[in-house]
Amino acid sequence: MTDSFPRRQARTRRFTLGAPRGFTVSPDGDRVAFLRSRGGTDPVTCLWTLDLATGEERLVADPHTLDASTEDLPPEEKARRERSREQAGGVVGYATDRPVTMAAFALSGQLYVTEFAAGLTPRLVETPGGVIDPRPDPTGRLVAFVSGGALHVHDVTARTTRALAEPDGPLVTYGLADFAAAEEMERMRGYWWSPDGDALLVARVDESPVQQWHIADPANPATVPTAVRYPAAGTPNARVTAEIITLDGTTTPVSWDDEYLVDVVWDGHGLVVVTEPRDQTALRVRQVDPTTGATTLADERTDPVWVDIVPGVPAHTASGALVTVADVDDARRLVVDGAPVTPATLQVRDVACVDGDVVLFRASEEPASVGLWTWGPDGLTSLTPQPGVHSGLMAGGTLLVSRADLDTDGSVTTVRRATDAGPDGADAVVPGELTIASFADLPGLEPRVSLLTTGSRGLPTALLLPSWYEPGTTLPVLMDPYGGPHAQRVVAARGAHLTSQWFAEQGFAVVVVDGRGTPGKGPAFERAVHGDLATPVLDDQVDALQALARDHPDLDLTRVGIRGWSFGGYLAALAVLRRPDVFHAAIAGAPVTDWSLYDTHYTERYLGLPDSDAYRRSSLIGDAGKLTRPLLLVHGLADDNVVVAHTLRLSSALLAAGRPHSVLPLSGVTHMTPQEVVAENLLLLQVQFLKDALGTDTAG
Repeated sequence: MTDSFPRRQARTRRFTLGAPRGFTVSPDGDRVAFLRSRGGTDPVTCLWTLDLATGEERLVADPHTLDASTEDLPPEEKARRERSREQAGGVVGYATDRPVTMAAFALSGQLYVTEFAAGLTPRLVETPGGVIDPRPDPTGRLVAFVSGGALHVHDVTARTTRALAEPDGPLVTYGLADFAAAEEMERMRGYWWSPDGDALLVARVDESPVQQWHIADPANPATVPTAVRYPAAGTPNARVTAEIITLDGTTTPVSWDDEYLVDVVWDGHGLVVVTEPRDQTALRVRQVDPTTGATTLADERTDPVWVDIVPGVPAHTASGALVTVADVDDARRLVVDGAPVTPATLQVRDVACVDGDVVLFRASEEPASVGLWTWGPDGLTSLTPQPGVHSGLMAGGTLLVSRADLDTDGSVTTVRRATDAGPDGADAVVPGELTIASFADLPGLEPRVSLLTTGSRGLPTALLLPSWYEPGTTLPVLMDPYGGPHAQRVVAARGAHLTSQWFAEQGFAVVVVDGRGTPGKGPAFERAVHGDLATPVLDDQVDALQALARDHPDLDLTRVGIRGWSFGGYLAALAVLRRPDVFHAAIAGAPVTDWSLYDTHYTERYLGLPDSDAYRRSSLIGDAGKLTRPLLLVHGLADDNVVVAHTLRLSSALLAAGRPHSVLPLSGVTHMTPQEVVAENLLLLQVQFLKDALGTDTAG
């Protein structure tokens, strides 16, 4: 018997197991290190390398052979994986020296060091337990790591380990990212090596000001609740400071006036820290004197609403030019030494890397496609003009490109070496383009998706119909949005639409809309949710649906359901509470129902502090008495991001108002639902709920 699509999707972690990821290209452009499990249902990730001269892939580290395939992770590592939404196991991260000749990684809280040369096996390093985030220094002589909240350094040659910075309080750690940085700023690390490996800049995090919450396990009442430090909106954040620590233990504090440490860059052009005030209306790049810790403002971006953090910047070109990104003329533009170098027709998403004086970055000419571009001495060049979602790296002239599109399952990663000059000055033979193999399972489901723009605001919209649909067949509608900041659903990549297509096959016309607040259409479109996370996003769902129905009369607007998770769950509940005339049933998974319960950095960016009316406008609790439609609330009881109190408070308000509703608690489930049986049955239960609520038993 063939497994169902929901079961296969759950088992394969959404068909990502076995796909290559986590790439590193050596500075000489001769080899690529990467992560990949050995099959489409194998959750144990291995470390591999690709020799571009021979085209040979080689397995460098396999947890199965290292007796570490069964993981016993320290709590801090579990938290790191939850923040990064990591669903696999094994070698889920690694770091290398500058020439990419050796690497360090952690397995089950133990440190391993390996070289990429053929025939060598990883070496287990005897260290204190609970190793987190090991990173070699650029020269490969030393490996730093965090254990027990202390930063340690291991000498690879002498095979000795010592603590360089130890906690000076019960809630103090050195070398780790705080919650706000990891969850909202994409900063997963807390220390950085100097270019010559003789010092580190280390973040000191003191969580004592942060309020303590408890995550209970009601299904196991004997289990002691887990205490977490959660910085809810309007409450104190962790105190984050930084110190430059040399190998002899000399400590030099680095100070700044802002609330948040956003990022650190320490390269051959110096040390800079990026900081941000609590209201997020500025982003400041500060040059640091490593000998004194004194800082000088090198670059500043300000905005009366907020300034977005853009991954990959600041950076320096080989000649020392400062690379940043700024919002100019309602476009996110690449800026080099203070001057915009990309046109206002291009929305820069992030900077992938800098190779010499060439900047590789991702950008969009239209929201659904994200392409790779370069800027350098030869000007601006599009490397991937075809539709799709691309990412990549470049080093030593070698270009790695990962491409996902609507015509191909999964993603395809190719590598092309730079042309090498021969001994007589002539160009050497250039190897053909190499493809890094993917072992990911195929979904066996082809999305029937149309990417459209709808309504007066030109909203990016995806319409998915059953494979068996014929014109004249009336279909109930399922809205399937995320709909919130920093995430898109309407993209030119097949994998993004698999779940929506599966719902379509159950008898629905599925509609996905990226409304105001989502990226890709420019800063003004994103900032339209400032002060109100409810009205603009809900209005756009309604406008897109009604505009779409005018062109597609088979969409039955008397039977409209909506489902979503996280912000999408919030939007789903919001829809039936405030627009029951449009939406007839909703499934709200892990919804943020009361924004005063969500974290500082995300919530305050959009709504300010909790004493503002913005929280009342955006909260669901006050709307509980308006519910007249079927509503299913789903929440993981172990969620430490959107805690279950969100669903429980809304449920209590609904009960107090006498409004019937359903609650599905998921025992042991966090903000992710990787558990195979849970993920499969959750989809099946949603379909049945929608069919019952909308009064339909349609099926293909």
